[in-house]
Amino acid sequence: MKLENKAVVVTGASSGMGKAIVELFVKEGAKVVAVARRKERLEALAESLADEPGEVVVYAGDISKRETCEGMIDECVSRFGRLDVLVNNAGIMDNMAAVANFTDEKYESVMAVNVYGPLAAMRKAVNVFLEQGDGGNIITISSLGAQHQAAGVVYGASKAAVNAAVRATAFTYTKDKIRSNAIAPGGINTEIATAMGMPDMDGYGRIQGVQGLMPGTGDPIDIANAALFLASDDSSFINGQILGVDGGWSAM
Repeated sequence: MKLENKAVVVTGASSGMGKAIVELFVKEGAKVVAVARRKERLEALAESLADEPGEVVVYAGDISKRETCEGMIDECVSRFGRLDVLVNNAGIMDNMAAVANFTDEKYESVMAVNVYGPLAAMRKAVNVFLEQGDGGNIITISSLGAQHQAAGVVYGASKAAVNAAVRATAFTYTKDKIRSNAIAPGGINTEIATAMGMPDMDGYGRIQGVQGLMPGTGDPIDIANAALFLASDDSSFINGQILGVDGGWSAM
């Protein structure tokens, strides 16, 4: 087992990529604090993994709130005695609006979840890692949208900000043996698009040329497998990288 007895926090764990990450990590022996707003889904996930080698602790909360970002890590340390890996997976889409049409309300909601949440969680995690004194590992789910126009301007900006934070953290704390990497999915079969609601049709129409070049869609397990690699000792010399998992979409 590649993650035996590793203490892990995974956000956005109730569905999609986060759920797949929790499932795979627990099967690899990890002790996971699974974080999301929908407690009933987390409880069902924990029950489904009860016979696996690892363990799941349910933590309901909103990642856009400081109390969740700090409380989930405190819960991990309280339950398991330490923190080894933070997986920043929680994220939301914008409505595909281009820069002429984005709203302040959409900007605030997307940035709160996609940027503030990961940064606040990283701040807490890095302080725990420094106190523990033996390093740590942060994996953040970014997006192809940070480099290609595959969504709206606000979503793309949020993921570009995340990429910058991932690299800055890796560089700043490499001497402390703290690793920070990101995964940049392309099209993945999750609920994120359906949760978006009605798209801005002007913005959506303007990116159809890029959307039409998508080579296909992946599944959440594709992201989970990449996360397992980055969380394990197999990637011990990989730091500050943005790993594309997109079927070649970013190669265009």
